[in-house]
Amino acid sequence: MFDTLSDKLDSVFKKLRGHGKLTEQHIKETMREIRLVLLEADVNFKVVKSFVSRVGERAAGQEVLKSLTPAQQVIKVVREELAELMGEGEDNSLDLAARPPVPLMLCGLQGAGKTTTCGKLALKMRRDKRNPLLVPADVYRPAAIEQLKTLGRQLNIEVFDSHAGQDPVDICTRAREYAELNGFDTLILDTAGRLHIDEELMGELKRIVANVAPQEILFVADAMTGQDAVTVAKSFDEQLPLTGVVLTKLDGDARGGAALSIRAVTGKPIKLVGMGEKLDALEQFHPDRMAQRILGMGDVLSLIEKAQSAVDEEDAAKMEQALRKDGFTLETFLEQMQMVKKMGSIDSLLKMIPGAGKAMKQAKGMQLPEEELKKIEAIIRSMTKKERLDHKILNGSRRLRIANGSGTRVQDVNQLLKRFVEAQKMMKKMQKMGPKGLKGMLGGRGGGQLPF
Repeated sequence: MFDTLSDKLDSVFKKLRGHGKLTEQHIKETMREIRLVLLEADVNFKVVKSFVSRVGERAAGQEVLKSLTPAQQVIKVVREELAELMGEGEDNSLDLAARPPVPLMLCGLQGAGKTTTCGKLALKMRRDKRNPLLVPADVYRPAAIEQLKTLGRQLNIEVFDSHAGQDPVDICTRAREYAELNGFDTLILDTAGRLHIDEELMGELKRIVANVAPQEILFVADAMTGQDAVTVAKSFDEQLPLTGVVLTKLDGDARGGAALSIRAVTGKPIKLVGMGEKLDALEQFHPDRMAQRILGMGDVLSLIEKAQSAVDEEDAAKMEQALRKDGFTLETFLEQMQMVKKMGSIDSLLKMIPGAGKAMKQAKGMQLPEEELKKIEAIIRSMTKKERLDHKILNGSRRLRIANGSGTRVQDVNQLLKRFVEAQKMMKKMQKMGPKGLKGMLGGRGGGQLPF
């Protein structure tokens, strides 16, 4: 989402880097350009005005002007103010401390992604060792009830039985009673939406709040709708005691204005963000990390967390045993690729590595990582088990057969084998470091990074 914004801010900072010493005029010009960049990104104009004023005031301070690296100091100020704008320092974790079952209510307009977010949230709750019950309370769209039931079946999470025509308040009340009797500790309420705000919708939501007393009332906003999402969030907040915001489709190609404006306008923290279509693509929002991503500084902490959650400890232990027994083979190389794929798209992972995303953009004509991985996987799967365990037997005729079988060229097979030999050498160095080195490379408790 923030690619365009990141590129434009980078262009602004490049001009600053060209000056060994900054003057107040340089700062003034920079603030003017940052203001235009943020407005183009669809950030609320009042938020832009306040943000630029704060950054300008700090950037014009003596600590920046007298610094040996003034451009870096300005970037540091922008990063800190971006994080502050998005709520750094606030507690944006979900409040689950109440007596179970804890009701969590999701609300918002139709099409924002409430139902899918309910499924994602249920999966997240289960991974956090909780036992959620999904409650379909949108009785005006039978498709929404069926969609939630389908998601429940996919995730093996129970969905409370409801149907069109029932009273949503009655559904939520009975669901809470059912949860109490059956050992569920979390209720996730999927409420109705409309194409626009109306009195009937708000009246219904208020009655649910009065009868069920949700611990969290989360407004679900489609980040792709920009300032419209911010305006609607403000309207909901004026009538409901919202506790936070969930931003969906943050992996889309919108300009990012909603993410930068919604907390400042509503005063409510962004608690969760949807980073993809997969059901595990719901993350806790970290303002400081998002600020770093916007400025192209990467997000290594989130990358490590993804590795630790995606790589099962038992699988990592099996991988370690295989490495000790057979060494680093094409077979283990393939298994590691499967582990990496669990973490999400390679493009999204690269953006978390400082400088990697920018390097990919600059490497024009270079094949996209996803396509490259598919090619590598096809080549390795076209090999026999014996060939995967011992790449040295791959003579010319075998390589030709593998190339034909994978729909690639012999040159592609040769290139893969060359890169594999280099990776094998690196693994041998890691093995000399002992068990801690291997576990760290495999995403175990000691590390969180994968070895390729």
